Amino acid sequence: MPPNGALASGLKNHWYAVAFSAKVGPADLKPFDLFDQAWLLFRDQEGRIACIRDQCAHRACPLSLGTRVDGTVQCGYHGWRYDTQGTCVHMPSCHLRQIAIGSLPCLEAGGLIWVWPGQAPPTAHPQGVPTVPDGFQIHAELEVDLPVEHGLLLENLLDLAHAPFTHGGTFAKGWSVPPFVRFLTSGYAPLAGRWDPYPIDMAFEVPCYVISTIGLRGQDCGRHLHQLHCCLPAGQGKTHLLCRLALDFYGWTRYLPGKDLVWQLLAQRVINEDLRLLLGQQKRLAAGGDVWGNPVGYDKLGVGYRRWRNQVEANSPEWEV
Repeated sequence: MPPNGALASGLKNHWYAVAFSAKVGPADLKPFDLFDQAWLLFRDQEGRIACIRDQCAHRACPLSLGTRVDGTVQCGYHGWRYDTQGTCVHMPSCHLRQIAIGSLPCLEAGGLIWVWPGQAPPTAHPQGVPTVPDGFQIHAELEVDLPVEHGLLLENLLDLAHAPFTHGGTFAKGWSVPPFVRFLTSGYAPLAGRWDPYPIDMAFEVPCYVISTIGLRGQDCGRHLHQLHCCLPAGQGKTHLLCRLALDFYGWTRYLPGKDLVWQLLAQRVINEDLRLLLGQQKRLAAGGDVWGNPVGYDKLGVGYRRWRNQVEANSPEWEV
């Protein structure tokens, strides 16, 4: 794994989904970290999304502690206001000066808010915007901050062989250990396909998304869970995880009181089963350990992701699995 300092250059030139559109209302200020930088989402008077630095140019106060005023963000310390481009447009009690704090290109697609943190000109649209399949309804949109490097979390999500050993207390309770576990790639993408013998379709989408559909009682059982996991590189050893869960059954449960808390608790239980292992893995890596010293057949997705990432960070234009 490359040092975190190398992470920024190659990986920054992508669109990143940093928040769910439904979670940023007209009056909301939504802070987030990306590549060790603090940013802020808000909406202008017409409801268009904007992203500026979460730091006032005056005394470095986080703007997320302020308020939204007439389509601008007002600092809670001395009332300086910033527009959607990060330009200061109002300085109470003094003469207005030409000051800007910076902004990121941003847009909305697929129910998500996307930003472009790289130096290269942004593409017109994100590559492979994750959508909810026909027949599915969104039941939960969750956010979790985790003290692990985002690549470790991605490699964990791209691995199902660990489930009977790690998740016996949650979704893999009662799962038997099969003689062989394989990931069978599809024809349209090298990092997409299905797990055998598990009834799960899965795909990795650059730069940091895992999409999966699980047959809860078998591949064609009629009851499926569709998941989107966005593993944002918040900073060194930090991941901000966005998780969207959709079902093709029990649509009425979306209206039950307290259902968000139930989903959050269930997700946290699963994450905690992984977290203790990932923290141990991260500690060993810091001491010179090698995650991919001895890969085996069921590591195909994780190895594919790591090859892609290593080559992107080395500015290699081509890659193959």
